Amino acid sequence: MAVRTAVRAAVVPATGAPLEVTGIELPEPGPGQVRVKLVAAGVCHSDLSLSNGTMRVPLPAVLGHEGAGTVLSVGEGVAHVAPGDDVVLNWAPSCGACHACSLGEVWLCADALAGAANTHARRADDGTDLHPGLNVAAFAEETVVDARCVLPCPDGIPLTDAALLGCAVLTGYGAVHHSARVRKGETVAVFGVGGVGLATLQAARIAGASKIVAVDVSPEKEDLARAAGATDYLIASDDTARAIRARTGKQGVDVAVECVGRAVTIRTAWESTRRGGRTTVVGIGGKDQQVTFNALEIFHWGRTLSGCVYGNADPARDLPVLADHVRAGRLDLGALVTERIALEGIPAAFENMLAGKGGRALVVF
Repeated sequence: MAVRTAVRAAVVPATGAPLEVTGIELPEPGPGQVRVKLVAAGVCHSDLSLSNGTMRVPLPAVLGHEGAGTVLSVGEGVAHVAPGDDVVLNWAPSCGACHACSLGEVWLCADALAGAANTHARRADDGTDLHPGLNVAAFAEETVVDARCVLPCPDGIPLTDAALLGCAVLTGYGAVHHSARVRKGETVAVFGVGGVGLATLQAARIAGASKIVAVDVSPEKEDLARAAGATDYLIASDDTARAIRARTGKQGVDVAVECVGRAVTIRTAWESTRRGGRTTVVGIGGKDQQVTFNALEIFHWGRTLSGCVYGNADPARDLPVLADHVRAGRLDLGALVTERIALEGIPAAFENMLAGKGGRALVVF
């Protein structure tokens, strides 16, 4: 099988170890596989969680799961894309056969992360096998993925923008429209103004929310939040829930969306929601983040608390919808990006995320 060695990638060698930008070897695509030349890849908090052990993945690995590029070659049996096609990577392809898929809940597919991208990449310097983090290994100049992991890029969407559709935008849009099901005129609070939070704010605006309160630890993000659709901006504090109720007739918001993944933020989002309201948790926290409620308050407040995986989205269904919003000017993908970097800039992007700085960092190849 032909192997090309002149491909650079960001590799995490061990839990908590610094990322290494190094050469990797990729085989040509086998049956049911596609080789993609990356144009752009977003740096998501999930990549940080994989590198520091909050989420487990076999190591060493090439991370990156939000990307877009151009098909270089395809293996036997691949018919829905061809060389030269622009594609968006889908890190959680559904199998179509498990119980969740049979219910139409493809975002909960039991086999989505069961090794669809077993492409046998290896380090060029010592031949060490590399795991494709979250199936697509987008922190690389090129990648070989299972054919289910590529979707045709919608017409009229530049690839540098389309990269964001693969995770941040699908997650934020889906949290609003599929999980929380925000209705026109409702009030919404969004906790965390990173890439997913900015997409969530735009989605709440598209849904017609009457008041959108953005909450973050950083004062510098206010302009970003307001440009995305926030009508109010709060610096996170012990009084956040009280401040949100004060802005909503002492009731609380109809919907709170938590995009951080911390126990204190989840609890605050819950307390910021009106009686009978909905709290949706998008952020991915560690096992040590314990959230507690007492039985009486669950009864009294009548709120709904729900998790949200991948925006409860079906990429094949939702990408055309998102593209229509982009082409109509309702959804601004470029506004999510606060920094464009090379592969070597990923560690600094991780540090910015830990410090609560910026929106989406985008690796541009």
